[in-house]
Order: sequence, then structure tokens, then C-alpha cells
Amino acid sequence: MTRQDRLALSLLVEPGDPRLRDLLLTHEPSEIVAAILRRHRLPGAEMPESWVERGLRLDRAAEAAAARAKAAGLRWVTPGDKEWPAALSDLDHVEPLHGATGAPVGLWLRGVGHLGDLSKRSVAIVGARDCTTYGAECSSDLAADCADAGWTVISGAAFGVDGCAHRGAFLMNAPTIAVLACGADLDYPKPHGALIGRIAEVGVVVSEQSPGGRPLKGRFLSRNRVIAALTQGTVVVEAALRSGSLNTLNWADQLGRTTMALPGPVTSRQSAGAHAAMRAGKAVLVTGGRDVLAELAGPGAEADEQTSQPVTEFDRLPPAARTTLDGLDWATARTVTQIASSVRLSTREVRAALDLLDRRGLVSRAGAEWTLSRRADVG
Repeated sequence: MTRQDRLALSLLVEPGDPRLRDLLLTHEPSEIVAAILRRHRLPGAEMPESWVERGLRLDRAAEAAAARAKAAGLRWVTPGDKEWPAALSDLDHVEPLHGATGAPVGLWLRGVGHLGDLSKRSVAIVGARDCTTYGAECSSDLAADCADAGWTVISGAAFGVDGCAHRGAFLMNAPTIAVLACGADLDYPKPHGALIGRIAEVGVVVSEQSPGGRPLKGRFLSRNRVIAALTQGTVVVEAALRSGSLNTLNWADQLGRTTMALPGPVTSRQSAGAHAAMRAGKAVLVTGGRDVLAELAGPGAEADEQTSQPVTEFDRLPPAARTTLDGLDWATARTVTQIASSVRLSTREVRAALDLLDRRGLVSRAGAEWTLSRRADVG
């Protein structure tokens, strides 16, 4: 009954509570649940009053969670399941940050992706919700480069950098993982409902909050530890001095993961926190996907960096964008369907690529048709 006992603990105790982490180091989940329900006492351990009060409503909470999970197609995974990422256990060995620590007792998952497999080669891309155009483009490009190299992009599905990171992975038709601070059956933020739905269609949506759990402020900070622990490295793009994404970076640093930050203009407040992290030695400066991949690969992997460094804007474009350029002309305007047919990409891939190329000033649109407007393969 360990799975059910862990489910009960997830309903009785706020995820990330260090007191539960400490108890689980010496007691079985079933013993802790029984103590909370006043069925027996644990020597030397007094159950918090809030846990005991929730225990009075445990049956109703379990029934509600099961009903919501069934309606949303959620599944509950715990340590020992094939889909459980072993790397999460590292959280049991770090000190609390903002009052949270410890591995999740279990996770609710929505989507077709296999969490264990997808997270084996994964990188977190996080940053400002109110990111600039520069931050949005950099996030999308970084994610596309990482996804193209076979790395799963993990983020929090929030506005700004998070959303751009997920969409960058989609440019490569790659699965991506979203870790939510609310129940996995909820779409938060609501305007990202379609984005989160798409993530579930190709990847997986993750939460340690029970189905229907609200996105409280403290839950974003405890959620960040899961993002950091799932990945081999974290990249911060545009973080102000008090940005929550720096919390994810701090978790990654404590866990011994690779920590990276992308610089912005020295006058940008959105990048002040990222700059401070680099200056303090908490993050390595990266300028693009190639740098991120080199850091994730580890020492010695960048031996041919000087000979393979991109030299033109074309080289720095994601593959789908480069292919889309091949289907465009200077004088003859073409529709999305015509471009897709000529280069053998889907219309969805072409639309996404054209959006990126348009932001770069490389293509022009007249109604439903597109033409080239600037060369990308020079300088």
C-alpha cells in the first residue's frame, strides 16, 4: 500500500515540507500516515496540528482527487515506478530554500510522454514573465537548439520566457515538460491552456500538487526545486534581482547541476539578477544553444568549438527556419501551403518558422504571401 500511503501524504502535507522529508528518512509512509490519523504514535515525533486536521478530511480529499484525476486523465507515479526519475532523490540531501526541500512523495502526470525517459537528457530554461523581445527570441532559440540536439526542454509554462522555451521545442517537433505549481488538471495561467494542452499531447505536464490544487505563491518556489532536480542543467534568461527563476538556479546550484545564465544589456533591469548570478560565480555565461550544449556535455566536449562556431545569422537559425528560407523567393510571393509543399515541412512548422524569421527581419508578408527581405548568410 506504499503508493496509496504516499498519495495520502500528498493530501495531508504541503509538498516540500522539510518536516516530512526528515520523517521519511527514518519511517515508512504507512507509519507516518497512521500517526497523523492518530492510530499510533511515532516515538520522539509529534505530528503538526495542520496535518492532523487534514487527516480528519482525508477520505473526502482522496475521493475528490481520484474523481478529478480520472476526469483529466492523470496518473499517479511514485518512487519505484518505471516512470519515476531517480534524480529526484537528490532533493532529500539538500538544505531547505524558502522553507522547502525533499523529494516529492509522488507526482501527478498528464500527457503521453514518459517522464523518466524524457528527463534523462533534459535542461531547464526559465526566466522573466515580463521578458523583452530579446529575451523571448533568445529563449525560443535556446530551446530549439537544445531540442534539436536531443535534449528535453523543461520549464514552468508561465508567461514570458517559460512559454517561449516550450514553443521553441515545438519548432523542432520535440516533446517538452511543464512543471506546474497547481494541480496537473488545471491550466495555469489560463491563457496558456492551449499551450499546456499541446505539451500534454507530445510531452508531459507534471505536478506534485493534488488535482485541483490552487497555484499559491509559495507553491511556485517549492515547484522550482522539482524543475531543477529533473534536469541536468538550468539556464536563466532575463531575471530581475528578485526573480523567482533565480530560485530555480539556486536549487540547481545546491543539487550540483550545471547552472547557466544568458546575459542581457547592462542597462536592463530584467537581466540584473542573471548578471549578478554570473558575477557571483553561480552561473556560467552562455550566449546561445551551442554554449549550453557544451556546458551540459561537460569538460573536453568543446575541443572543436573554434572550427565549428557559427559565423552567420543563417548558421544560428533553427533547422526548420533554415529549411523554410529555402522555400522562399525574392520576387515571387508564396503562401504557407506553397512553402511547406516545396520544402516538405508541415504548415505548422512553416508558420512557426516564418514567425521567427519575420521577427528577425528576414522575410516580409503581404496578405497571405511571403517573400525574402534580407539575406541571412552574410556577416
